[in-house]
Amino acid sequence: MKVKEDLHDVGIIVGRFQVPDLHEAHKELILSVTNMHQKVIIFLGLSPIFDSRNPLDFESRKKMISNEFPDVIIAYIKDVPNDDVWSKSLDSQIEGLLTPRQTCVLYGSRDSFLNHYTGIYERKELVQEHWISGSEMRKMLQNTVKGSKDFRHGAIWAQWTRFPTVFTTVDIAVVRMDPLSILLGRKSIDNGKWRFPGGFTDPIDQTFEASAMRELSEEIPGLEVEPITPEHYIASMNIRDWRYRSSENNIRTMFYVTRYISGQIIAGDDLDEVCWAHLEDFDEEILVSNHRCLFHKLLEINIKIEE
Repeated sequence: MKVKEDLHDVGIIVGRFQVPDLHEAHKELILSVTNMHQKVIIFLGLSPIFDSRNPLDFESRKKMISNEFPDVIIAYIKDVPNDDVWSKSLDSQIEGLLTPRQTCVLYGSRDSFLNHYTGIYERKELVQEHWISGSEMRKMLQNTVKGSKDFRHGAIWAQWTRFPTVFTTVDIAVVRMDPLSILLGRKSIDNGKWRFPGGFTDPIDQTFEASAMRELSEEIPGLEVEPITPEHYIASMNIRDWRYRSSENNIRTMFYVTRYISGQIIAGDDLDEVCWAHLEDFDEEILVSNHRCLFHKLLEINIKIEE
């Protein structure tokens, strides 16, 4: 990295550093700034959520950098949705770390914070000889499993530091009018019991109604039903799923009802068998226990179905 001596007292870097180890481009960036300034401050971007783009917390990234550059001051700057608000917050934090006579310059590299910063301090882009994508590094690690104690420690830590999660599902009562029946499916793990078709929502689904239509098309591919809209919504409720029996996480389903139009009743993805169950002589004991609450909700709107 080619640099010129800078007249400012303090060099400031803002970045995410969401990697398991500092790579050559990171080291090049930090070294170039430390060579120009006696005092260097690194602000680590702090996301309000943990995800594949932001898997590491502030402390773990701070220790990673401090191990290589112990004299660098490390702080954090919280992500906010507005660039101007974020820039004012950064300026305020910088002011608190400078002495009255110190001046500073902010450094970034390609695809850095520089295009979003609207604050009062000077900024400079450093052209790096090396360019390594942190996103690509994280992708390469997603299928890497190590046998070390530190790896297992990290996996346990990641789970314990997550907020309890509600996983959203959709379940659908498909109703046939003559005779009045509901469509049920069965899985091999259900010990002979039946359930309403449905499944987990997907981030790519635009609405819960879209999730419901997708799940029906996957689980009973030959089925044609009345398109599901918000008017088909019955209720939401927690489902006591056996997979989360001892977990602080749980499942909450969005329950819908729609009318059968036509099509073959053939089991597709995730179901082993499907059938019609007549409501006239229906026994809820045939249902898996965590779907009986859905059947009770369906009974509450039975008149609306028949109209």
